[in-house]
Amino acid sequence: MKCTVCGAKMNPVVSDLPFKTTADSIVILKNLPVFQCENCTEYLIEDAVMSRVDEIIAGISGAAELEVIRYAA
Repeated sequence: MKCTVCGAKMNPVVSDLPFKTTADSIVILKNLPVFQCENCTEYLIEDAVMSRVDEIIAGISGAAELEVIRYAA
């Protein structure tokens, strides 16, 4: 797979990524499988993984300003 930004190779990696869920809340998902560019660090999330991310975020109350959640498929 090639990076859409710089054209370099995208490699599968496991990363921790933040998601802003409301104006006052951020969720960090740990151990998220993504494809990351070896040159510019742009990343892509596969559709199946993003669907699971959406489910995880939908289940969060939003009461905390910051939540850290370990990703599980």
